[in-house]
Amino acid sequence: MDLILLEKVQNLGDLGDLVKVKAGFGRNYLVPQGKAAPATKDNLAQFEVRRVELEAAAKGRLGQAEARKSSLTGVSVEITANASEEGNLYGSIGPREIATAVSALGHEITKSEVNMGEGPIRTVGEFEVVVQLHADIETLVKVIVNPE
Repeated sequence: MDLILLEKVQNLGDLGDLVKVKAGFGRNYLVPQGKAAPATKDNLAQFEVRRVELEAAAKGRLGQAEARKSSLTGVSVEITANASEEGNLYGSIGPREIATAVSALGHEITKSEVNMGEGPIRTVGEFEVVVQLHADIETLVKVIVNPE
């Protein structure tokens, strides 16, 4: 499926790029989220008319992400969880719990912005978690897990 990207998509392309993706990814994610449009002649012409507007919106989102990154730099959250004497958690701490804890400090983030590449936290200790604010901008948040 050929698409025109209407905004930067990580690991795929930048605004205005013509990309070829699997039909399900395009039909079920990119098009409904407003990140892309089918690459037809009409859509190409309409994109060229709206290009300046879309680039300005992309710069605005990038500026907001930069501001959020500067406010999140050095943020540390403490989460208390039920744990065994060996330090293993009964359950785990995932993106939802981290996003809720950071939001409680006054920094609004969503669980989809929390990137836990190694999976959920299952032990007591200090961890650094990546927060992906934009396709180009990410920051680290320190998560301290204390036993209950």
